[in-house]
Amino acid sequence: MNDHPTETPSTPPRPRALVGWRLLSLLYDLLPVVALWMFTSLLFNIGYIALGHHAQRENIPPGSVLSQLLFVACVLLTGLYATLSWRRGGQTLGMRPWRLRLVAIDGGAPGWKALWLRYAVGVLSLLAAGSGFWWAWFDRDRLAWHDRASGTRLLRVPKSG
Repeated sequence: MNDHPTETPSTPPRPRALVGWRLLSLLYDLLPVVALWMFTSLLFNIGYIALGHHAQRENIPPGSVLSQLLFVACVLLTGLYATLSWRRGGQTLGMRPWRLRLVAIDGGAPGWKALWLRYAVGVLSLLAAGSGFWWAWFDRDRLAWHDRASGTRLLRVPKSG
């Protein structure tokens, strides 16, 4: 079934807002991301204990330099998960069930700069109460902020079989 029934075969498909699918995809992607965060936290806590803090039997103190480094490490690992997934096959684990695929505006594979820019603007969009995602409903091409900034778009691929 064609997602864009009014388009002719010679007209390139316009991306749809897919806000619901994007959000479901993000929710699904929380599973591997939280696992990465937990593993990273474990490594940081093991390092903290190895530095001689085992007698206190405490976690890394909130607000400490080490906790800030842990936060930065988690943000960077999440970015690695996203950008490597997008670069490898155009999809994260969360995008697969909803058949979403990331492509450059020209239909090719996006470059690393575009992928990291997409991730950074996507994070900012989420921090702004998801405004960049909701924007896709109003955008003339149905693109979110991170799509526009990075020169990428999400397509819904047809069911195989």
